[in-house]
Amino acid sequence: MLMSAKRKNLLHTIESPEDLRKLRLEDLPEVSKELRQFIIDVISSNPGHFASSLGVVELTVALHYAYNTPYDQLVWDVGHQAYGHKILTGRRDVFHTNRQYGGISGFPAREESIYDTFGVGHSSTSISAALGMAVAAKQKKEDRKVVAVIGDGALSAGMAFEGLNNAGAQNADILVVLNDNRMSIDPNVGALKEYLLDITTSPTYNKFKDEVWNLLGKMSKIAPKSRPLAQQIEHALKTSLLHHSNLFEALNFRYFGPVDGHDVMYLSRLFKDLQKITGPKLLHVVTKKGKGFPRAEMDATLFHAPPGRFDKVSGKIFTIPRTGNKQAKYQEVFGETMIELAENNPRIVAITPAMPTGSKLTKMIKQMPDRVYDVGIAEQHAVTFAAGLATQGMVPYCTIYSTFLQRAYDQVIHDVALQKLPVVFCIDRGGLVAGDGATHHGIFDLAYLRIIPNIIVSAPMDEVELRNLLYTAQTSDYGPFSIRYPRGNGVLPDWKKPFEKIPVGKSRLIRTGKDIAILSVGHPGNFVKIAAEKLAAEKIEVTHYDMRFVKPLDEEALHLVAQQFDEVITVEDGIISGGFGSAVIEFFNEHKYPVHVTRLGVPDYFVSHGKQQELYHECGFDAEGIYNTVKKVLLEHVTQLTGKKHL
Repeated sequence: MLMSAKRKNLLHTIESPEDLRKLRLEDLPEVSKELRQFIIDVISSNPGHFASSLGVVELTVALHYAYNTPYDQLVWDVGHQAYGHKILTGRRDVFHTNRQYGGISGFPAREESIYDTFGVGHSSTSISAALGMAVAAKQKKEDRKVVAVIGDGALSAGMAFEGLNNAGAQNADILVVLNDNRMSIDPNVGALKEYLLDITTSPTYNKFKDEVWNLLGKMSKIAPKSRPLAQQIEHALKTSLLHHSNLFEALNFRYFGPVDGHDVMYLSRLFKDLQKITGPKLLHVVTKKGKGFPRAEMDATLFHAPPGRFDKVSGKIFTIPRTGNKQAKYQEVFGETMIELAENNPRIVAITPAMPTGSKLTKMIKQMPDRVYDVGIAEQHAVTFAAGLATQGMVPYCTIYSTFLQRAYDQVIHDVALQKLPVVFCIDRGGLVAGDGATHHGIFDLAYLRIIPNIIVSAPMDEVELRNLLYTAQTSDYGPFSIRYPRGNGVLPDWKKPFEKIPVGKSRLIRTGKDIAILSVGHPGNFVKIAAEKLAAEKIEVTHYDMRFVKPLDEEALHLVAQQFDEVITVEDGIISGGFGSAVIEFFNEHKYPVHVTRLGVPDYFVSHGKQQELYHECGFDAEGIYNTVKKVLLEHVTQLTGKKHL
């Protein structure tokens, strides 16, 4: 009994991978069991990315056991699978603060730990980064190993293949671990998925795989000089039995696998053996997303990042957001509206890069499977694919998270805007997005899109405006048309109104007042409404315009504002450097208006993680921040005019 109790506390003796490596190989299954349960215990009460990390528990333990981290470099792709890594590398006791305001990041972050060798959040970067580290080690004559762990979903992105191609050409000493669970957030799509499935299910190949590996080990022990011959035999057998292995081997990678990603002892021994083989190597590991938690195994998409707290035994989710008589999410409004539009316009199609669930296109996929294209994690391809559709008279609605659209910036410019093609960019998660932090905030799109010729840049203040912008955008005369909306709930219980076409470049006057003008774009206009009511109670009268468009600006409204007010405040859920407020300043300057503009938005730094309301407050454009700014601006204005500090 004492031995059993002792063995059940192994995880709490591990403050670093060095402690892990002091354990016996036979202890690793128990460590894995405790680590999985620890993740379940914490994430059930503090939701975050869940199923991905459960699926790589044994892989994580084996990697840190076999490699001398942090001297050996371990690079996690995307990073939502790295919770076990964080717990084993000194962050166990603060893991409960994961994704919370002021707590640790939900992704690997170099400033957080020396074990986080590369900051990640977007997919498919690991191989390129690991190659850079391996080449640097060679240049510095350091005997350090470099491992990149990439999911099969992330392998569909072009950058992953660019990294593989270059790593093979460099003949770099790098190990790529392909974590094959046939899932990204949603089930994987595309030819690569079928290719990997063929490898893992080939009865002929799997029959010989273990025998070939054992042959290699025996030949190396009997006659070390025979290793090259053994490798040739292995290669010949794989080539004859499974021609698919040529994909990786044609890129000059030694291919090993597929192997069971949940056999921690076997993986540990395997990683030790692979360290003896130089050059580019790829280990194909098969895992189960959500492993060890039945509900997550059955519904890996829902439990990729559960929408609320859940029972750690049954998996019952306690706090799924309700949408009945409450405000719907902007994403739900988008999904419902797309179906309505497509039913009335046969030329409309929808495109998503591996985000059908998050973007709420799943219902449209069920009703119109031939009108929705999930192209996998391939944002650049998604944009140019949409451009190709547009050349043939189709009306593609390309829905991409703001932070991921950054990855296709050249395609937006070169393939769409330059040719003035009518692609509708539905930019999801525009603005601050809470727990995922700096890698996922969609704060740059207003700034980086408004500088591109030919493109319309818009942002709705509420759900009805979102519907009407989506309805307006289907007219091909406009060319590329972007509509950005935030993550989360809207403000209107009754939003399903008849469609109305919005005049492009025209704002809405929400409120009139004589003291100051506030120009808002997008959802923060609702914060302005709250602040204006509070100010009105103090006899401070605000004129409020919902500008709706960053490009083209409503010049008529701006002329009126400039002629009536000395002080103007702009509000946006985006970076203020070069954003909407900057566009307003440029307009006033061009027309020589002596108007003082105070910009509210995201300051010039990378905002960390927390709840949206906490981040709005930090950046100063929640209702309280707007209220305080109006009071401050008017006080300074009166002081400047009279020399007396009073309103």
